[in-house]
Amino acid sequence: MVTRRSPARTRMLRELGSNITRWRKLQGLSATRLAERAHVTRDTLRGIETGTGAPRLDSLLAVLSSLGMVNTVIASTDPWNSIAGRALMDDHIGLSNEPR
Repeated sequence: MVTRRSPARTRMLRELGSNITRWRKLQGLSATRLAERAHVTRDTLRGIETGTGAPRLDSLLAVLSSLGMVNTVIASTDPWNSIAGRALMDDHIGLSNEPR
C-alpha cells in the first residue's frame, strides 16, 4: 500500500476529524454511541476523528450519515454547487449561451 500523505493532507484530515468530533459532541453523542450508530468499530471512529486512520469510504460515509451530515458533504462535491465547477462545465460542455 502506497502512502501519499503530505503535511497539507495531514492537516486536512485532522481538521475533518476535529469537525466530526465537534458535530458528535454538539449532538450529545459519546464516541461509543456514534460508532454503534454508524456500525463501525470504536478504533475506526477514533482514526477518523483524529485524522490518523485510513478508513474505508463507506465507513466515513456511515459516520457522516449517523451525524446527519452525509447529504451536505455529498452536495459539496457536486460541480453545480461551485462557481469554479460551473465555469469548468461551461468551458467543457458549453452550457453558456454567450458567443465565444
